[in-house]
Amino acid sequence: MKILLTGANGYVGKRLLPVLLEDKHEVICCVRDIKRFHFTGKIKQKVKLIEVDLLDKESLNKIPNDIDGAFYLVHSMSESKDYENLEIKSAINFRNAINKTAAKHVIYLSGIINKKNLSQHLSSRKNVENELSKGNYNTTTLRAGIIIGSGSASFEIIRDLVEKLPFMITPIWLKTKCQPIGIHDVILFLSKTIFNAKTFNKNFDIGGPDILSYKEMLLGFSAVRNLKRKIVVVPVMTPKLSSYWLYFVTSTSYKLAIALVDSMKIEVVCRNKDLQKILNITPLSYNENLKRAFNKIHNKDIASSWKDAYSSSGSKIRISKLIEVPSYGCFTDKRSRKYANKKNCINMVWNIGGSTGWYYGNWLWRIRGFLDKIIGGVGLRRGRTNTDSINAGDALDFWRVLYANKKNGHLLLFAEMKLPGEAWLEFKISEDKLVQTATFRPLGLWGRIYWFLVFPFHGFIFRGMLKRITS
Repeated sequence: MKILLTGANGYVGKRLLPVLLEDKHEVICCVRDIKRFHFTGKIKQKVKLIEVDLLDKESLNKIPNDIDGAFYLVHSMSESKDYENLEIKSAINFRNAINKTAAKHVIYLSGIINKKNLSQHLSSRKNVENELSKGNYNTTTLRAGIIIGSGSASFEIIRDLVEKLPFMITPIWLKTKCQPIGIHDVILFLSKTIFNAKTFNKNFDIGGPDILSYKEMLLGFSAVRNLKRKIVVVPVMTPKLSSYWLYFVTSTSYKLAIALVDSMKIEVVCRNKDLQKILNITPLSYNENLKRAFNKIHNKDIASSWKDAYSSSGSKIRISKLIEVPSYGCFTDKRSRKYANKKNCINMVWNIGGSTGWYYGNWLWRIRGFLDKIIGGVGLRRGRTNTDSINAGDALDFWRVLYANKKNGHLLLFAEMKLPGEAWLEFKISEDKLVQTATFRPLGLWGRIYWFLVFPFHGFIFRGMLKRITS
């Protein structure tokens, strides 16, 4: 069957795609930026790529008319304060486009809804569900709560809290009950639901066997990691203070922290196990999912990470528009040095950032990351998804990878930190040298002042970094 997969570059989409191909489906991947699609080999050869913006009706004309079904795996939660309207508009545009095709089934992944008074996030998801259900095709909505898996937002936030804080004074919402589910089971539910007539025009809650409070989830995580943690819940933390707490301690963006805190005050517990019975699926427990996630991390087999989504920074960049580094009106710091060994030099570049650091003046990098976090930026806490691979679209500390060609030794990064302008950092093998170029396009007078203020530090950091990489 021919399936349209929206959000193919997203956390869930990246993991669902190989499963759909294994099930012998023909898949059309619908993405906003083709440059970010980095599947290689057989997978890339088997799929068709189309670049579509759901807010742009004209771009939706690229969707083939002969599709049999579709997955709707997109949201705009962290992209704008007005994300509710954006999500409704996207859903309506998508519905109208699918109505023109032969599609007979659309699956939407949403959130569990237990109350009439919903958070802004869950209310938006419900509105999208309502709009999609008005199409002339069959719809199925799968409602999930906390998703646990290597690289998932929930897993990484819990990991940050438990591994960084031996003692936590936490807000009252940590007593809220939820029913976590593993990403492996989410993919199973999605792949087995498509074209299943028993699921048509219905919504189902999906969750694991455990109903836990957020506090119990944190303590369960600490037990799996053999860490002793003390958690004290206090009723005095306001939602705004809770959002700041989550933002500064974890790698989440502030916009996402606000949305998460708003949702965490509401119980997300499954109504029943109907879909489990229909599809004959028995979800794994919370502890089993944690162990599975750490096995993936240990084996460097993280298929996708929420940090690589643009929502981790709140940016709306398009790689294709930024990959050509400007020169007019820009300041540059360009240095080159002969490398001792080409292979080692490239490997050093490819291992940069994350737990490896930036090879020189790491304390200055950390200070810059802390200052960025204070003013609402991403800081350095995102790290990197995999320790030995980099692909276009990946997050790399407070940078975004625009281009990565290890064979040619060429890596181009774009800054997602808060800046009075735009910045690029490029590493490129040229003959027997490594050329390292920092480019800054200032925005107004403050941009120029900023460049001259940090210029002395550039001389210290960039000179030392280049020397270490090429030695």
